[in-house]
Amino acid sequence: MQFIDDREVGNLPGELIEDFVEVKDEKEASQIYNKGYYGTPLSGGGLKLGLIEAVYLFESGRLDIKRNRRRVNYVRLFRYANKLYPDFEIKYIVYRDLRMRGYVVKPDISPMHFRVFPRGGKPSKNPSKFWVYAASERGVFDMEGMVHHIRSVLKARKKLLIGIVDEEGDLTYYQAKLIRPKGRIKTKEFEIQCEALFFGDRVMISDSEEADILHDAEFFGKFIGEGLQLSLLETAYLLEMDALLVRDAKSGRRINFNQFTRKAKKIQPDFGVRLKVYKDLKSRGLIVKTGFKYGTHFRVYKGDPDKEHALYLVHAVSKTYHSTWPEISRAVRLAHGVKKELLLGRVDKVKSEYVRLKRVRP
Repeated sequence: MQFIDDREVGNLPGELIEDFVEVKDEKEASQIYNKGYYGTPLSGGGLKLGLIEAVYLFESGRLDIKRNRRRVNYVRLFRYANKLYPDFEIKYIVYRDLRMRGYVVKPDISPMHFRVFPRGGKPSKNPSKFWVYAASERGVFDMEGMVHHIRSVLKARKKLLIGIVDEEGDLTYYQAKLIRPKGRIKTKEFEIQCEALFFGDRVMISDSEEADILHDAEFFGKFIGEGLQLSLLETAYLLEMDALLVRDAKSGRRINFNQFTRKAKKIQPDFGVRLKVYKDLKSRGLIVKTGFKYGTHFRVYKGDPDKEHALYLVHAVSKTYHSTWPEISRAVRLAHGVKKELLLGRVDKVKSEYVRLKRVRP
């Protein structure tokens, strides 16, 4: 980024007034506005520019700025803007990038940072293409806040774009959206209760006929020889459906649903959260299998996993889930690398929500 000092940078004069720059000359104001729709036209014929717009026009050599008749250089202008606005430098990098890509960008649409219009579009005639939220890679990914942003954008019937600025000033864009995943599998009622043994961190059905019944129904478990090995989540799900009778492998004592979930939570502390998401995905007609090999909780199929690839990688999170953007970036990148979509799923007592994060190029 070039830092412009006290040299001549343009022939369009602007006056720095508190938190904006005013171009008073009507002809010059019209010239700036009509070549990119910067700022807001004033009733007297001038133009009011936000600081982020003024900094960009100054950097590009199209605006000369003075304050109290003294020329303001780039460094002082940038520092001034940073004092007035939190994270100004992050927002500016995103604004600058979008402008350099040829988009018309209007700032400060709370809670978003920018409205972005199609290339060649006019804010007065064309609807915005998407709304943009700018953040640093060192910022916190807040699930509750993200859902709030998505809903705000959804009400306006727009798309949400998240611009993440890394420590070198490079940008990665993500599209965030709430989706309702749906599969083609109908949940069946089991006429028999299969018997299984609990071995500590997994469950095994040894009867080959019962194993076939469960696997053929909704692709539960994995065959190990003639037996069927079930995950802890599958076991809890089938126990609650009364399709499974589980005994401790050592003592032979029967384990009911509540006892089993307590044991599972000792093995896997977030078992309760995972189980809620697992059950919700199953209720949507989806086949849910472990996503460990992909670094997430579940891989999810719309139909037969032996005939088609998983469509989603799903990570089960709590309502108040927080993470870092580098962790989110790794998860999205991995999902993209294996041609799947990353969903963050959270389910409470009232509703379920799935946030799809997808890397895009504006």
